[in-house]
Amino acid sequence: MDIEQLFLKRQSTREYSAKSVSDEDLKEICRLATLAPSAVNSQPYKLFAVNGERAKEFAKNVQVLGSNKWASACPAFIVIQKGNPAIVERLGQRILKTEFLPIDVGILSAYIVLAAENMGIQTCILGMRDEKGIAKFLGLDEKAQFPLVIAVGYAPEDYPVREKKRRPLDEIFKAVK
Repeated sequence: MDIEQLFLKRQSTREYSAKSVSDEDLKEICRLATLAPSAVNSQPYKLFAVNGERAKEFAKNVQVLGSNKWASACPAFIVIQKGNPAIVERLGQRILKTEFLPIDVGILSAYIVLAAENMGIQTCILGMRDEKGIAKFLGLDEKAQFPLVIAVGYAPEDYPVREKKRRPLDEIFKAVK
């Protein structure tokens, strides 16, 4: 797909058809996402794919404070777990007084949603989540952290692609010579 068309087509999808997502497609989306750059190539995260009946059980973990009610119909989720950055990255964080993990997770998330869209699969990045519930669901320590969860599935055939409303380029871009 032409990259601009991919960017224009990809959107947050909050309604999913009954069509299931194959385990192979979820694995391929995650494989492609691992090509994302990260600080010192440390890839300080792990990815979990939750699919099928387990996804229905998982949905409650992203329905915090009454949000994301539509998630009950979502056929799959990709969960991003926070990992430990490499020693060089930790040193850089101390010197520069910045944390690279949120940047790395943001880039990874963009790769996930674009890889999925390129495969004809829709997504929605979810920030509302119950981290302790997710840890329990995945059988991990309750201190585990999950910066984002991504809903994955197929939009219904009549789901509209919304027009992108963005600020004019001249408001946010300046060439410096």
